[in-house]
Amino acid sequence: MRTTGLLMLGLASLLASAAAAQLLPAVPSLEGALRPVGGALDGAVETAARGARDLAEARLSRIAALVRANPGRVALDPDGFPARAGEVILSDPDAALVTAAETKGFAVIEREEALGVGYARLSVPKGLALKAAIRLLRALGAKDVSADQLYSGSGATGDVSQPSSGSGLRVGMIDGGVLGSAVTQRGFASGAPRGSKHGTAVASLISGSDHVRGAAPGAHVLAADVYGSDPAGGNATAIVKALGWLVAERVPVVTISLTGPPNFLLGRVVAAAQARGTIIVAAVGNDGAASPLSYPASYPGVIAVTATDGRKRILIEAGRATHLDYAAPGADILAADLTGGAVRVRGTSFAAPLVAAVIARAYPVQALANRASALASVDAGAERLGARYGRGLVCSACRMALK
Repeated sequence: MRTTGLLMLGLASLLASAAAAQLLPAVPSLEGALRPVGGALDGAVETAARGARDLAEARLSRIAALVRANPGRVALDPDGFPARAGEVILSDPDAALVTAAETKGFAVIEREEALGVGYARLSVPKGLALKAAIRLLRALGAKDVSADQLYSGSGATGDVSQPSSGSGLRVGMIDGGVLGSAVTQRGFASGAPRGSKHGTAVASLISGSDHVRGAAPGAHVLAADVYGSDPAGGNATAIVKALGWLVAERVPVVTISLTGPPNFLLGRVVAAAQARGTIIVAAVGNDGAASPLSYPASYPGVIAVTATDGRKRILIEAGRATHLDYAAPGADILAADLTGGAVRVRGTSFAAPLVAAVIARAYPVQALANRASALASVDAGAERLGARYGRGLVCSACRMALK
């Protein structure tokens, strides 16, 4: 197969999922595509540039498909990111602003507070695009207003618990629902919590399963399902509520394998969670090194994680953030599936829970004063491989995930 064809095939397979990470029973090898044709440097540069273009096109195609498949549920925000259609969010709005918005046809869906940060979710007047709605609210005096962007519902549906194995460690995750693990779950989208492939895989890499050895075997996972059955799930307000719950439960480390654009509300709540002693770990995404910056990984203080393959090479599709803390295995590894067995996975989504589990072993209690020393101990055990790996490769042995 020609190099170009192999690269296209590999990238198409890698980016088939809309959740910025994938579950792949079989992953085509990209080794040949990464080598210069005939050993020429210009050939390598051309191949890399073509790969970046393909990743960018795949990302835009994925977003367009999501919007087409969910008319009236998903729309594009002013910057071209997918968001909940017909809804906007305001930060700490006063009564006068809300009244003024209502006179223009907006309606309050809910007013909430998460970790001391107040916000309102408003429905947009019929026929008004998100860009025009945001512009109108700013004209009315709104300072912090945005679409409710998607990060791959809202409303808690109650807890579903299974017994912990009793290791004493607790790790939080914000993702899809989990099936078949020792886990406490809560839903933040319609139809949640319900088991998902992605969430189940992420949880198994933390605490293990019948066939997969996790990075913190026996840890109790608290899982916030922000997707459920909602095609517009994984939105900023759902993630905000999920963080509020996990911080209130005094979970010391939370892993988030979701990526999207910056959002003022999410940024404020992330900062509030960190101020209370919660360490947040996030994946940098799978849209390539030329992709838009990934959030929440790019927020200050968030532990940003990229992924490596079985040869300790950074994945070609790994995304980027404003900073990078660690790398961890994200390919040539196994995770639990919905049948109770194991499946091969690939993506930065699966590196983040490994890092979170390692940090949790050093930071078992939510205590801001211990954050620096806990991370220093993780640094001490990381393998130094260069700047592309952040402060080092963590949990290299976790690649051998099968029991």
